[in-house]
Amino acid sequence: MDILLSVLAVLFIIIGIIGCIVPILPGVALAYGGLLCCYFCSFSQITTTAVWVYLILTIIVSIADYILPAYMTKLSGGSKAGERGATAGLIVGMVMGSIVGAIIGPFLGAIAGELIADPSDTKRAFKSGMGSFFSFIVGTGIKVILSFIMLLAVFKDIYPVVKDWVVNLF
Repeated sequence: MDILLSVLAVLFIIIGIIGCIVPILPGVALAYGGLLCCYFCSFSQITTTAVWVYLILTIIVSIADYILPAYMTKLSGGSKAGERGATAGLIVGMVMGSIVGAIIGPFLGAIAGELIADPSDTKRAFKSGMGSFFSFIVGTGIKVILSFIMLLAVFKDIYPVVKDWVVNLF
């Protein structure tokens, strides 16, 4: 059972890291699932406290990923219309299910929202869209970093056991 859980742990985390970039997959949640697989191995040194801390971080990062586009749009000088446009663009982009949709959706949504509110201020609209795009970069970066930290925790936990399995095999 430990072998299966170890393999699943690594697979979930690798797919999770890919999912941090590809919008269809819940990246950080999959990486956390990999950490849990490793935690339930009989040899695991991962503490219950670490599992809870990673769960809380996973929840915070997942929620922030949905809030960031509207927040960064506002931070970059966008209005409520730009925030709403970025949120609508995020939803449309996710429904499209592609990485292009997840990046361009909030960007175009923020621009559209600003232009609907004030068609004459294209500079503000573009700046608002750039804030939304920057949020994608920041959000993706945070998700990838957290997933890599979980990957390192899993590798640290399973490396001695895998090493022993390989040595005993040959």
